[in-house]
Amino acid sequence: MDIQDYQLWTRETAMYSWPIYYPALELAGEVGEVCNQIKKIHRDDGGVVTPERKAALSKELGDVCWALCRLVDDLNLDITDVLQYNYVKLTARVKAGTIKGSGDNR
Repeated sequence: MDIQDYQLWTRETAMYSWPIYYPALELAGEVGEVCNQIKKIHRDDGGVVTPERKAALSKELGDVCWALCRLVDDLNLDITDVLQYNYVKLTARVKAGTIKGSGDNR
């Protein structure tokens, strides 16, 4: 399955009545859960990414992908276009030597 197929598949599991809002809030929550797992690597696992932690992160990152694809789809965007735009933008920043800067227009 490629990312575009995945985006289309998420429509089958979109059981919410607040398009755009629900997946945006879900995305924020799931990113928080990823960060919580990262915190636990330091706090509980001595800085080592254990197999158990890696499995937990894999599950949470999958949830992040679902929420992102739902948000993109609710906005009537194509995930491959979003990724292509980001690729072009970051490639240009690397070429210009501005990848370490801040702000959108660099």
